[in-house]
Amino acid sequence: MNVGVIGLGWMGKVHLRLYSELRGVNIAGVVDVDPEALGQVQQQYGVPTFSSLDEFLENDLDAVSVCVPTGRHHEIGLQLIAKGVPLLMEKPLAATVGQGRELVTAARAAGVPLMVGHLERFNPAVARIAEIIQDDDVISIQIERVGPYPPRIQDVGVIKDLGSHDIDLVAHISGSRYKRVFAVTSTTLGKHEDTALISAEMENGTLAQITTNWITPYKSRTIHVATKTRYIEANLITQQVKEYSKFETYQSSYNVREWPLVYREPVREELTRFLAAIRSGSEMPITGEDGLYVLETIERIETFLTCQGETSTD
Repeated sequence: MNVGVIGLGWMGKVHLRLYSELRGVNIAGVVDVDPEALGQVQQQYGVPTFSSLDEFLENDLDAVSVCVPTGRHHEIGLQLIAKGVPLLMEKPLAATVGQGRELVTAARAAGVPLMVGHLERFNPAVARIAEIIQDDDVISIQIERVGPYPPRIQDVGVIKDLGSHDIDLVAHISGSRYKRVFAVTSTTLGKHEDTALISAEMENGTLAQITTNWITPYKSRTIHVATKTRYIEANLITQQVKEYSKFETYQSSYNVREWPLVYREPVREELTRFLAAIRSGSEMPITGEDGLYVLETIERIETFLTCQGETSTD
């Protein structure tokens, strides 16, 4: 398959590295506006490089990863769809709900496969959680995703950058949609919010709490899931999962089980599944509609925050 990568920031380089390691994949080209970045990857991988998207699109392309800043997702996505090129759009799908809806509508009308890169769904720890709770009723989900400020992120705040992962994960793990969602945020380091506490109630009754920030000096990615019969703790970085049995009062004890997992790089699994879906003509593992729903939920949070701000000002 002839594949390409648009945008050679941190994630774009990850996509390029993994595509170069996958069997049956030919890298038809990469695109970036930075000549130095193009020179580095050309020297390292020997792939065709382009500073012009139009020239790049003259290639025969079977799939493209779009790894540019969020503000350019809409423009570049529409160009790829117009050319009939299947695309994996890094999360979030777009900068706004309106732009995201245009991308989804255009892709559907043109019959072009569109996948959104909510890659934590491909984390083995998340897959194990889903397996453990499949016959259980989820009571609550708590997710912490924190770390230091990333200078590469300039166009969005922590909710769209980090929080979008967990807004998607809560819906995915609970198997439900958002009934109510609230948040409080603060801005310390720049013009966008860099700390957010998001609370939600899902339509099936599951409660959720997401803590995310760019002010913690170390990275932490953890999930805690409480069900009627167990409690599950997972570390998404180390991919370790522990299951605690229900506390038995008469014994004053509970059992702990550690689930062994073979470490897998989530992005590799994401790209493998993306290409496999194109080959087979099956539905994308994470659809444009999935990505749009995350944007719609973020818009609900932003609307809530705006209304709270207006209330407190009065």
